[in-house]
Amino acid sequence: MRYFISYILITSFLFIGCKSSKESQSKNYDYTIAFGSCNKQYEPNLLWTSILKHQPDVWIWGGDNIYADTDDMVKLKTEYDKQLLDENYGKLLASAKILGTWDDHDYGLNDGGEEFHKKSESQELFLDFMGVSKNDTRRQREGVYHSELITTSKGTIKVIVLDTRYFRTALVPDTDTKKRYKPNTDPSATVLGKAQWQWLTNALNTTKADFNIIVSSIQFLSDEHGFETWGNFPNEVERLSQLIVSSKAKGVLLLSGDRHISEFSKLSIDNLNYPLIDFTSSGLTHSYSSFSGEPNADRVGDVVHEISFGLLKFDFKTHTIRMEMRGKNDVKLQELIQQY
Repeated sequence: MRYFISYILITSFLFIGCKSSKESQSKNYDYTIAFGSCNKQYEPNLLWTSILKHQPDVWIWGGDNIYADTDDMVKLKTEYDKQLLDENYGKLLASAKILGTWDDHDYGLNDGGEEFHKKSESQELFLDFMGVSKNDTRRQREGVYHSELITTSKGTIKVIVLDTRYFRTALVPDTDTKKRYKPNTDPSATVLGKAQWQWLTNALNTTKADFNIIVSSIQFLSDEHGFETWGNFPNEVERLSQLIVSSKAKGVLLLSGDRHISEFSKLSIDNLNYPLIDFTSSGLTHSYSSFSGEPNADRVGDVVHEISFGLLKFDFKTHTIRMEMRGKNDVKLQELIQQY
């Protein structure tokens, strides 16, 4: 189902797909954010060296930062510690601000939501991994959602990190088709839960930032594949769409992971003066290499089904974000440029 579809022609974007790592370095960007998801700590982490080349100001974990799938907190801590011992990730820790959320495999329960019985204990270990101080507000409340205002001499970026696990209503299996899950239209079904929705509403209604980056571990716009997606909760999709419009927040961009593929999804929404883009980047150590296609009415360009990470390059003067997917050896796989 599509929400608030507008047929107004949007002319302020450029899409380019390529397989070359050679590009002009004459363009200077004001700020760089790198992000990614789906990272197995027990497999070679091949992309950190390429990520480091771009000297990102911020690294954002998009979820499945490690793979543990356990309610054994001793095991979970051990797996987080393995990732922290990676030499090149350690270099990133030393050079960039680290932000992010979790997804099911580091949360502890595959496709899990509010029903996971060790979510409180798991939250503490996630915050430890992220280097969150003991007096941070995230230590005092349920869920790992968080926002941070990045202030530069040229402009501001607000990063809004959502928790799509802690409060999420259990998924409804699809017994009628070959899809894994089907939409839940129950008015009480939720992705974010009451407290997080109140927090998010305030975060968007009060933001004055030039750009607002919303991090969701699961995809927001792509909703036809039958796996985990906001589309399994259509009332929540509509609610967030309406909130983005009514808040009048500038330059809202969604980041997601989870799927072991990377793609750009883009939708024009009534009364929003820029297209809503969902940039999915997944995965860092493994990918859906046998991918043969799936529907996504909002897709722009092609699906990338090799390991990759995402880059966001901000230009405050032109109100532009250059979004890049990059793979092994820093090869640029695809890009999308959006002016807001």
